[in-house]
Amino acid sequence: MNNPIDTYVATALQSYTVLAIVALLIGAAVAPYAVAVAESNQNHVVVVNVDEPITGSSAQETVQELRQLRQNDSVKAVVLSINSPGGGAAASESMYLAVKRLSEEKPVYTSVGSTAASGAYYTAIPSDRIYVTPGSLVGSVGVRASVPSSSGLPPGVTTGPDKAGAMTQDEWYATIESMQRSFVGSVMQERGENLTVSRETVSEATVYVGGRAVNTGYADEIGSTEDAIAAAAADAGVSNYQVSYRDPAEPRTLSLLASGGSDATNSTVTVEQSPMADDGVQRIRFLMLFGTLENERIVYNSTDQGGVRDE
Repeated sequence: MNNPIDTYVATALQSYTVLAIVALLIGAAVAPYAVAVAESNQNHVVVVNVDEPITGSSAQETVQELRQLRQNDSVKAVVLSINSPGGGAAASESMYLAVKRLSEEKPVYTSVGSTAASGAYYTAIPSDRIYVTPGSLVGSVGVRASVPSSSGLPPGVTTGPDKAGAMTQDEWYATIESMQRSFVGSVMQERGENLTVSRETVSEATVYVGGRAVNTGYADEIGSTEDAIAAAAADAGVSNYQVSYRDPAEPRTLSLLASGGSDATNSTVTVEQSPMADDGVQRIRFLMLFGTLENERIVYNSTDQGGVRDE
């Protein structure tokens, strides 16, 4: 006859064993990067994907990731793999500042896929070098303000509890022009020695393609992500290293009509969540974005010039 106490103890031990195994599996699933990088003595070059429009939440996640990489001694260099049309102005500025701080401590290189425009180009400019493909779109140094076209709000009018603080047209214009000056100033500061175009031309928000982006100094050379990784590692002085890939942000939920090309009206990506604030007030959106939001009414654009140039 089995002793009830022995049976209880045996059952408890089995339960604890199962819990321990589950905990180990969960830990292995959620922290492979921590095990691979934080606890490893091996040198790492980390590729961080910026492959979606930049929103407040996606920027926050990427900024946090960059901070962790900056503080991790086993990470010797970082490569930004960018394929983004930009996004929110404030979010793009925060990305720029995070990359700039990282670049002050470690080599940071950028590899552009199809697009690094507007706020995404802002993100890239503190990099030590920017690699593009022959078909990459680079540039669009511009800022605009918009509201949903269905809002019915004339310029200078908001609804809700903060209507007394509504911005007038002149205040909107002044805000956007200030953002534009800061954006252009940062481009001139970070890329000025390489640029073959004037500050005035930069402010026209032109987008350059591939080799033209290199010729104007918006980018440094034609090359792949693998080229950028090798160059970043060499800059860091490491020959034996492991490449890790990080994708800190998740896709967002509002459509964007792609700019340029015969398929522009049929191409959509995501850029922002609802433009309504939590309190139900219709807010103006300040954007550093190459492309047009669905149902967007542009209140003011820092430039009506620009375009795409490949020659």
